[in-house]
Amino acid sequence: MQITDSALSLNVPDVEASARWVERHLGFQRQMEADGFVSLRHPEAGFNLIYLRTGLESFKPASVAGDADGLLVVFVVGDVDAEYARLQAEGVTVVTPLETEPWGERYCQLSDPNGVVYQLVQWVEPPA
Repeated sequence: MQITDSALSLNVPDVEASARWVERHLGFQRQMEADGFVSLRHPEAGFNLIYLRTGLESFKPASVAGDADGLLVVFVVGDVDAEYARLQAEGVTVVTPLETEPWGERYCQLSDPNGVVYQLVQWVEPPA
C-alpha cells in the first residue's frame, strides 16, 4: 500500500467554530471547504484535520454519523509549558491542566467550542 496523505475526520455540530479554533490557537490553515466541510493542514502535523457537520446526508457509514466523542487529538510539542501558558492567555478552555505522568509524559488537554479535546504532549525525564 502506498499512502500519499493522511487525515483525521471529526463530526461536529459547528464546523466553523472548530476550524476557527485550530486556526487561531494551533496554527492550522484551510486547504478546502464547502457547505458543512472544512479541511485544515498544519505544516508540522503530518495530516489534515477535517471537520464535517453532524448530520450530513452524504456521510457514510450512517451508523457512525454522530458527533466526535471519546477521542483525543494529540500533538507532541517542543515546549508544552510555553504552549500551555500561551493558550491560557488566549482564553482557551482547559480540560486538564499540566500534569506529568510517572513515565515522563507531560501534557495538558484543551477543548474547542464543539467539545473536541486536544492534548499537547512533551516527553520529559520521569519524575524522581
